Amino acid sequence: MAMLLHSRAFGILLELTGRLRRLPRKFAGVIALAAGIAFAQAPAPLPAGPAPPSPAAIVAALKSGGYIVYFRHTATDFSQKDERMRDFDDCANQRNLTVEGREQAKKIGDAWRKLSIPLGRVLASPFCRTREVAQLAFGRFERALEVRGGPATAGDPVRYQPLSRLLESAPKKGANDVIVSHGNPYHALHSGTAYLREGEAAIIRPLPGGGHDVVGRIAWDEWPSR
Repeated sequence: MAMLLHSRAFGILLELTGRLRRLPRKFAGVIALAAGIAFAQAPAPLPAGPAPPSPAAIVAALKSGGYIVYFRHTATDFSQKDERMRDFDDCANQRNLTVEGREQAKKIGDAWRKLSIPLGRVLASPFCRTREVAQLAFGRFERALEVRGGPATAGDPVRYQPLSRLLESAPKKGANDVIVSHGNPYHALHSGTAYLREGEAAIIRPLPGGGHDVVGRIAWDEWPSR
């Protein structure tokens, strides 16, 4: 983004320079000064960021609360499809967790309890696989269509606005909210990042003035044992 702004400012300066030759001298000096100020104030390219935080550092931060942990559901059976499902409770016609996926969800929950990570709300996409992960890992959930995206079509730019607002909402003081959803909604809001793997979580910090930061990611088998 910084590179884009910098190049735009430079382009504007070049365009104005060409036009100055056709203006009276008294106006040309004023415009040249304004263009120079705009160019000087354009953000410079940012340096490369630090290495991603370790699982231990992520856990240490979560113990103070204030984060939203966005999980993609754990391992599923890709031979199953969602196309024939009648509604969200029609689990027989959805892609469901495998035996390994259920074990992964349990291990996530075991790790959170052993690490004493404070837990706030648990929001789950209404699909069977996401609700099952939430129940197996955390023992409770609120069904929330907002974390899946909808009811607009997949190409609608407003489809994921409710999820974006959730990611900007600070949890109750001293707790971390959990979202159990899918890879597509997260990637739609963070298209420049790698797709979440099954069971992987993104650690999100809501910002006081709006928006949010993704401060780290952690796979289902990277949660420390203690």
